[in-house]
Amino acid sequence: MSHQFLHRLLPVAALALVCAGCTPADSQPPATAVAPSLASDIPRTPSGKPDFNGIWQVLSTANNNLEAAPARAAHALVPGDFVPVPAPEVVAMGAVGAVPASFSVVDGGVIPYKPEALARRDENQANWLTSDPEIKCFMPGVPRATYMPHPFQIFQSDEAMFIAYSFAGAVRNIYLEDPGPPPLDAWMGQSHGYWDGDTFVVEVTGLDDRTWFDRAGNYHSYKLKVTERYTLESVNVIQYEATMEDPDVFERPWTIRMPIYRRLEAGFELPQFKCVEFVEELMYGKYRKGREAELFPQDSNG
Repeated sequence: MSHQFLHRLLPVAALALVCAGCTPADSQPPATAVAPSLASDIPRTPSGKPDFNGIWQVLSTANNNLEAAPARAAHALVPGDFVPVPAPEVVAMGAVGAVPASFSVVDGGVIPYKPEALARRDENQANWLTSDPEIKCFMPGVPRATYMPHPFQIFQSDEAMFIAYSFAGAVRNIYLEDPGPPPLDAWMGQSHGYWDGDTFVVEVTGLDDRTWFDRAGNYHSYKLKVTERYTLESVNVIQYEATMEDPDVFERPWTIRMPIYRRLEAGFELPQFKCVEFVEELMYGKYRKGREAELFPQDSNG
């Protein structure tokens, strides 16, 4: 990130400190009368827009599965004597490799796949170990980057909006003026943002069709358009919505919703998880000198 770009974003507006009133309980107005005033309590930039600056993180199992699903022994399963068991590649991980139950974040509970597209989702799920781009540290795309189990940081000024993600060093420069059609598809797509009242709306197109929505194999085509809505509900909570449109894969548009929480630890900085070097052995280990001797030590000793 260039110093020039950071200079445009700074200074970051200070967080507003909200002080609760001291009105006696018996004289307080009912909750329905208080609720409309909450929008005035959120932090705002000097221009009056909601201030999203900060480090944020989703706390949910959405990255495992956007839909509701029971807990299971692993993402990668093979047939067992009575029930499916973890694949040999992950069995040694035990409970660490197990998958907790998921709560659906999809409006209506179910992603509206076309029948022929649903078969592809099931195939992706069955081949998770070799097919999920997260395993190979490819950038996660949108909206998946938002709800991965890693924090991200929003840099906001009146002239720019920029998001830096911990996972894979992914970044998004959100254009505040319509840039026109994306020149080519990319892992993080092209983002165009604008304000709808106090909600920041981002339209994302040009997404590489190799990205997934989660570890359950939910996917899309290159025609995917994602419309995100960021609404600052309080100093420390963003309500996030993302609507997916893809006529090749889904019968109709569908929406996910979830809260995003501010990281409040003193001195907390965005951690870097540039995982490319961590998957070198997985992707290129077979070319490493000495690999054969490690795999077949008896043969190497004669």
